[in-house]
Amino acid sequence: MKAIISACLLLIVLVTPVMAEESIRVLMSQGTGVDLPSGDAGSLGKVNGEVIFNGHLYKGRLEVLSDRHGLYIINNIPLERYVEEVVASETGENWELEALKAQAVISRTYAIYKKEENHARPYHITSGIMDQLYEEKITDPLISLAVEETGGEILTYNGRPIRAYYHAICIGKTEVPEEVWGEGYPYLRSVDCNARATPYDSWQRRFSLQEIGGAIGLEGIEDITIGSYTSTGRVRTIKIIARGSSPYEMRATELRRLLGYRRLPSTHFSVKVEDGEAVFDGRGWGHGVGLCQWGALEMARQGKSYREILAHYYPGAVLTTLSGGD
Repeated sequence: MKAIISACLLLIVLVTPVMAEESIRVLMSQGTGVDLPSGDAGSLGKVNGEVIFNGHLYKGRLEVLSDRHGLYIINNIPLERYVEEVVASETGENWELEALKAQAVISRTYAIYKKEENHARPYHITSGIMDQLYEEKITDPLISLAVEETGGEILTYNGRPIRAYYHAICIGKTEVPEEVWGEGYPYLRSVDCNARATPYDSWQRRFSLQEIGGAIGLEGIEDITIGSYTSTGRVRTIKIIARGSSPYEMRATELRRLLGYRRLPSTHFSVKVEDGEAVFDGRGWGHGVGLCQWGALEMARQGKSYREILAHYYPGAVLTTLSGGD
């Protein structure tokens, strides 16, 4: 009788998608690149338990790594639970169900892509903004429904998970990845985006010239101007004039990285120098590539389905359902 029951259970596992068993290893990190374990980090052990990180309580199968720089915590959790927490962390209150569904699909897709890319590492993805934000919190029932109704769905191209990049707010058009990372993908093109009444329709940031000089390693900055623009109207390069030096030109994406992604929200800006400060007047938030979260929300408000939203932002990608676990 036991043998018969075991065979039946095995048959169920073979023919049923096993999303519950699919898991992902999340490195609890700000994802800045400076708080990642080195290649010689060793494991101090694994345990089922809880940990507090940046004021949030996380539960799961925890592993602690150690290297000469310190300790690192990896949370191994079920994929669908991870997706639910990411959607809750990445979206706002009172979002439309179809926008939440679109977010669930791309968050799951990005997680699977990173899992395949980092399969040989002790972790697959980080919990910070360099990948996608993951914070354990009380989930809105609507978010739970969005994850459940898209269970196991990811976007693929030529049978492989896509790089499902997304950002918060794009004004006018999305950016092409070549301008941000120097590499293009057929499913990531510049498309129209009509996000409305967003928190970052416009913003202003001020930095002292001394602070910018410290960030980029150039003393005596006297002026900063726009060098060139991308096809979508964002800044591609800036020109910097420093005392006693030849004009220096650098990519705006690099300046944003050095100053801090949160401090300089996007490369969609103008800049002027006054009273020893560089004044950036800008629009939008994020790198501008892929799905615009507020644009997706607007499409959902206009009655578009999550499938239509995904087709708009990732033309040529195919919606596919996962059929296997770890």
